Amino acid sequence: MSHPPLPPLNQIPPQLQTLADYEQQAQHHLTPDVWGYLQGGAMHEISVQQNLLQFQDIQLVPRHLNDLTQGHTEIHLFGQTYPHPIFLAPIGHQGLFHPQAEQATALAAEVMQSNMILSTFTNTHMGEINPHHADKWFQLYWQGSREQSLPLVQQAEQFGYQAIVITVDSPHKGIRDRESKLCFQLPKNMQHPHAPTHLSFPDVSPSESQVFQGLMRIAPTWEDIRWVLENTSLPVLLKGILHPADAQKALDYGVHGLIISNHAGRVLDGTISPLTALQNIRQAVPQDYPLLLDGGIRRGTDVFKAIALGANAVLIGRPYIYGLAVAGALGVAHVTRILKEELEITMALMGTENIKSINSSFIYQL
Repeated sequence: MSHPPLPPLNQIPPQLQTLADYEQQAQHHLTPDVWGYLQGGAMHEISVQQNLLQFQDIQLVPRHLNDLTQGHTEIHLFGQTYPHPIFLAPIGHQGLFHPQAEQATALAAEVMQSNMILSTFTNTHMGEINPHHADKWFQLYWQGSREQSLPLVQQAEQFGYQAIVITVDSPHKGIRDRESKLCFQLPKNMQHPHAPTHLSFPDVSPSESQVFQGLMRIAPTWEDIRWVLENTSLPVLLKGILHPADAQKALDYGVHGLIISNHAGRVLDGTISPLTALQNIRQAVPQDYPLLLDGGIRRGTDVFKAIALGANAVLIGRPYIYGLAVAGALGVAHVTRILKEELEITMALMGTENIKSINSSFIYQL
């Protein structure tokens, strides 16, 4: 017998000590279909599982007796200083998880000084997100044409966003079996102030493919990326890059950085894990070229390993949504704080005083 979901908490119970604790608690605050939407991935969900397992074969090799009294977790990206390298990934439809949606996430990001990346599919207008807080980027889903995409870029500039993140790995929604079996659908009255949740396919003849001659006709190309770069003064990052050849092409086109991601396993099942892709791509681009890792981060040791293998920062997705579902802004802030404190303790025990001092000499791969 199923029970109605619990309302969000107004204080953090003492048993919530880890991100895994938040995951277990969050299920009690969401309906089964929304929980399935959050947890699910594409097809057999192998990539969802691999994203979590990708850190297991990497062991830590600590150094000792270093003076760490001036230690810190600051990073520098695109002329900005961030107090720590834990960013909040773009996740749409946050009204599914808490009534205050992205406003709660934004408040937590401001309190924890974490960079928030706002999704095109936000339920909250981008102008209402931390008007006086600079640590925010805007994630763009291509809107089918340059004319429809440009206003979103211009609004992001107007409202003080510091970068544009273009998601490139989902020109088609993944085949999500779990989601389909639960008959998940977005609420009909859910507001999306910046974009429709589904673009219309162009008309095709019976002999043509709805995918290739239909949807792919409105999917972005490299020339569209060049056009965005020419039409904004903000740094532009591509999210969803896994292949070194694409990383090199992005570099050639003038893209300012990459978010290495397989979309949390939600689009194409069986892709290479982001951590493996990170290592391949780091070898293919200059050492100072910004690479961020998205996918599977659950402990401070995971953050350390990602940085050691070449990441400048990491993104968390589902974990902060667990916090949002459990306790709104308070939960998101607590999840971020747990991860930041775990990273600090890991760095101290590893003998590293800052992010720049973390490198591959501190890890051993099985």
